[in-house]
Amino acid sequence: MTDIVMPAPTENQHKRNALEFYKRWNFPNCCMAIDGNHVRVVCPPNTASLHFNYKEYYSVVLLALVDADCKFVAIDVGAYGGEGDAGVYSKSNFGKKIVAGSFSLPPPAVLPNTTTLQPHVILGDSAFTLTETMMKPYPQTLSASDTTIAAYNYRHCRARRTTENAFGILSQYFRIYFTPIGVKNADTIDDIIFATCLLHNVLRDSKIPYPEENTHSNPPIPAETFSPLAPSQNRRPSFAARHVREVFKDYFNKDAGRVGWQNNIINRTRYHDDELSSN
Repeated sequence: MTDIVMPAPTENQHKRNALEFYKRWNFPNCCMAIDGNHVRVVCPPNTASLHFNYKEYYSVVLLALVDADCKFVAIDVGAYGGEGDAGVYSKSNFGKKIVAGSFSLPPPAVLPNTTTLQPHVILGDSAFTLTETMMKPYPQTLSASDTTIAAYNYRHCRARRTTENAFGILSQYFRIYFTPIGVKNADTIDDIIFATCLLHNVLRDSKIPYPEENTHSNPPIPAETFSPLAPSQNRRPSFAARHVREVFKDYFNKDAGRVGWQNNIINRTRYHDDELSSN
């Protein structure tokens, strides 16, 4: 089913994804979001040190690229939980292609309502290195004192939440993720995870709701069996990578790219943070 349900993405597909991200999540030139999770497993025989992760349980890593509809564009499954999280992306098949520039990302395009050319990008979190095609939020310490950075972080995290929603929906569709996967053969574990991701896309395409979809806009992820990749000490980003993020930041703070509700969200969040710090 892979070639039908999760085919290798083409440039045209990336362009369609970017249009959907702009329409649904107000982030232009974004083709995908990326995230990874440790999936808890019962330790396969003779692999204890390989699968034991930083959360002190046994796991395999599911790394996923997700579109605006919370479907999986590409996945990499099978990295040992004991591997350094920073290296999972660089070792993955699609990570190598993205770094090499062979993942069919479209050429730069003009940001809506401007004449500014920007590359097409992927949205990640602090576990990933900032590059010209991989955007990550600014450090939280900077957003606390700079409203323009807070605006960027809000817009970034709002669009990147598609990955968290995808993992949440996956676990709601397939309740196997609410307990450690108790299969002795490591290859079979990988096959189970891969198969559920394919079926997830089938269910999303068929508009079949997950349990309680009408009451959960953000489906919960089972925290006992899913853990995010650990923030990593990434290499220093290039000037070009920082410039790409700065252009997005400036765009989101000008009339051409601002959305009407962002300041209310930012101010409410900052007020809540101030309340927590004062208490």
